[in-house]
Amino acid sequence: MNGASREALAAARQRLDALTDSTSVDAAQLADELAAVTALLDREAGLRRVLTDPAQPGEAKATLVQRLIGGQVSGTTADLVAGLARSRWSQPRDLVDVLEELADIADLTAAEKTGTLDDVEDELFRFGRIVASSTELRAALTDRAAGTSAKTELLRRLLGGRAKPATERLVTRLATAPRGRSLEAGLESLSKLAAERRNRMVAVVTSAVPLSDGQKERLGASLAKLYGRRMHLNLDVDPEVVGGIRVQVGDEVINGSIADRLDEAARRMAS
Repeated sequence: MNGASREALAAARQRLDALTDSTSVDAAQLADELAAVTALLDREAGLRRVLTDPAQPGEAKATLVQRLIGGQVSGTTADLVAGLARSRWSQPRDLVDVLEELADIADLTAAEKTGTLDDVEDELFRFGRIVASSTELRAALTDRAAGTSAKTELLRRLLGGRAKPATERLVTRLATAPRGRSLEAGLESLSKLAAERRNRMVAVVTSAVPLSDGQKERLGASLAKLYGRRMHLNLDVDPEVVGGIRVQVGDEVINGSIADRLDEAARRMAS
């Protein structure tokens, strides 16, 4: 996403944050309604072309949005979507992508408001690992022949009562409406959005044995100083990582023993 669409996304995220800062706004309901509008525009190519047509006045497009969905969703959701219609877009599909992202952010905001965002981050990461290790589960959740209700019921049995409500909603929405994304890519994207809510980067840490609390604190502090941002550690155990750890931050991969890497981090900070 670039150009006008990127600017529209930035502005939309600011509007969403302003709306959800209000205690009167139900962020989870907002997420559900934004997801419903996403599904509508994903199906209706003609409608999304109209709403992103630069030749049409922004107010006319906003009025069309209010007429179409004003009676079916909350005023907050209708106003937010109308604002998106006033924006300029590089291509029609970008509007749908932004709506989908806003729905995900709203669900993460709901988790943040209930103090469960850290749990949701961890659960998304863990579920991604489960999917990666289970060919049968991945096949069931990505089977195009399987209906939405079957996938929803499967995830309810897997996550219901075991994961936070926001986690279950996010994963279910991804599995039932992937919109061309792989399950793995979608889960990774959700994890990054969750980390961003806390203004943190995500470090995927793979170690031969579980790290102690002291090791996790030292590693997190060192990485935060190196990258200049708070760091959320997604921890995984792989016995093949003999005597050390593997740390991935974005596209950068750091390999080495715990002691060596911490010593190197200290030297880099001192230089």
